[in-house]
Order: sequence, then structure tokens, then C-alpha cells
Amino acid sequence: MKIIKIEPYIICHQLDTPFHFSQWQYDTRKICIVKITLEDGTYGWGEGYGPANVVKAAIEFFAPFIMGRNALENETIWQEMYLRSMDYARSGTFTAGMSAIDVALWDLKGKILNQPVSVLLGGIKNPLIEPYATGLYFERVKNLEKKLVDEALFYKEQGFRSTKMKVGLGIEQDVQLVSAIRKAIGPDMGLMIDSNHAYSYKEALELCHQLEPLDIGWFEEPVSPEDYKGYNQLRANTSIPIAGGECEYLKHGFKRLLEQECVDIVQPDICAAGGLTEAKRIAVLAQAHHKDVVPHTWGTWIAISAAVHLVANLDKNPGRMYGSRPTMELDRTENALRDEVTTHQIEIIEGQLFVPTKPGLGVEVCEEALAKYMMEEPVALQA
Repeated sequence: MKIIKIEPYIICHQLDTPFHFSQWQYDTRKICIVKITLEDGTYGWGEGYGPANVVKAAIEFFAPFIMGRNALENETIWQEMYLRSMDYARSGTFTAGMSAIDVALWDLKGKILNQPVSVLLGGIKNPLIEPYATGLYFERVKNLEKKLVDEALFYKEQGFRSTKMKVGLGIEQDVQLVSAIRKAIGPDMGLMIDSNHAYSYKEALELCHQLEPLDIGWFEEPVSPEDYKGYNQLRANTSIPIAGGECEYLKHGFKRLLEQECVDIVQPDICAAGGLTEAKRIAVLAQAHHKDVVPHTWGTWIAISAAVHLVANLDKNPGRMYGSRPTMELDRTENALRDEVTTHQIEIIEGQLFVPTKPGLGVEVCEEALAKYMMEEPVALQA
């Protein structure tokens, strides 16, 4: 079961319709995925969340240390990568590179043992997941409110029981847009908001007080991820649950977030925070603090499938504040890299997601589409 080849790929797609949020505009998607191959030809796929070229460089850094290792010993490999990078990369994109490798190793482990990753994580405790639709980004259109309302109603027609929208344009405009969407979708559909750390504590508190009557499921990243005190104060002074964590790395980052009572809902990105190996530890840490875990996802079906398998294994929380079933993020924005390059075994019917039972993550990569979107020929790192 020795690792003999590691191939990172950077794939890129120019969006047909650029969109933006509180911080900047997206006009392209660029993602780094990695293929790890064993001596018998078995391979697994992983993905890193972050600047694709930097994630690729991190993968290339780690490759010599794990080449020739037994792929089943994924925790030992994880520790090797962690120790090799600790002196200068305790968080950030190096951790995303480590995450990509770790996800690929879990995919491999499942294929080797002929089991889905969720079973290897400990078992499928939640065979049915109710994902929320992520979209409702800002676009440069004449009538933004109509565009967002129409999009939210489309998600409702598809059967999604909740959706998340962007805020951060300014308190007055945020209130106008959130109010319009709540009115359009009605009281029976969940609505969450995400400012991508656009606001100061005082601004976020003012927005919360104006939106509290609208039954907001949670306010995600209301302030800077470094403002732990602001998170804590906001949570203490609003009835809206506070969510965050996509900018945290490793269990140590989430330990700070939890010990300072910053959030009600913990949102690790598996492809950034340390892979499935570390996400499992983060989930246990969150459980010890009586917090829900709702993974952040942004990428291809590799990243989405990793989140599905983790959520399938999470312990049920009777105090869950966003609904009766476990949930996770399901990005609905334009993404050819997701929809053309990767395929999956996940069945989604009327807004409900059924956990796949195929070996590994249950994902595959279309070689033709990979070649179409690949930015450069990959350099295979071989034993």
C-alpha cells in the first residue's frame, strides 16, 4: 500500500457571471486538487481550500516526506506533515496543502478497505442530511433585490429547507435585502446571513438588533476572525446564533474559538483546517463544548463529499438550533470545476441529501474535463 506518485493539479474557469460579496469580486474559480497513487494502481483524490498555486506548492513541499509510506497509516502521515511544517506554517495555506493530502488518503483508505469514508470515521449516524443552499451573492445588476428574491424562491422550489445569503453592503441595504427575502420565502424556510467579517462589533450588533424579528438561523462571520472579544460580546448581546470558523486552522485554532465562547455553530473547512483527520478531532472538541458542527465547503465534489462523510458521522445534537436534521453547506453558485471535472455518488432529492455508500469518498475525476480546465501540465512527484 505504498505511495508512489503524488500529482497536484491547478484547474481554473472564467465565470460567465461574476459575483461578489463584502470583500471582493469573483470572476474566476481556481482550485488545487491532488491525486495520490499507490504501487498497485489504486488512487485517491483530495482538494485544498485556498490560493491554488500556494496549495500546490505546499503539496509539493510535503510530498518527499510521505512518498513510499503506507497509505493506511494516515494519522502517522498527518503527524509527519504537521511536524515538518510547524515552525513556519501553523495555520494558513500550508495547512490546506496538508488537508488535500489527508482527504486523498481517506479516499484511498476507503477504496483499499472497500468501505465508505463515513464508516471508517466510525459509522453512518446520519444517513440523511438536509443541506442548506449557499448562493445569494451580489451581482452588478439593475435590481439586486429582485435578483436575490428570485434566486431564493428557486432554491425553495428545489426543495431546500434553508438558504444562506450574503450581507455586508451596509446596514441599511442589508436590512432591506434580508427583509425582502424573508418576506418572499415565508416563515417556513430557514434563512442565514454571512458578512464574511465585514463589520465591527458595534456595526454587527446594530444589524443583529434590526434583523432579530426576522428569525435568522445564524449570523456567520459577523466580525474579523481575529476579533475573539467582538465575537464573544456579540453572542452575548443578540438572540441570533453566531457561527464561524472557516478561517480557523487545526484543533488549536478552534480551541481558542470555543474557550472564548465566540460561536454557537462551529464551521471548519475540511480542505483547509487539517483534512478529515483533524476535522474529526475538531468535531469532538466542539461536542465537548456543546456546539454544533456545520462544515464550510467551497470547491468541487471532492470537498463536498468529504463534508458529507464527516456530517454523516457526527453525533446528533438534541439542541440543534437550525432544524431537526444535520446540515452542511451546499454551494449553488456557478462552478464548472465542480460540475464538469468531478462526479459524485451523492443523491440529492427535494433538498435532502442521502449519504453515499460507495468505497472511499465516492468521487471521480473526468480526465477530459481535467485537461480542459488545467492551467499547466502537472509534474508528477514519484518515488
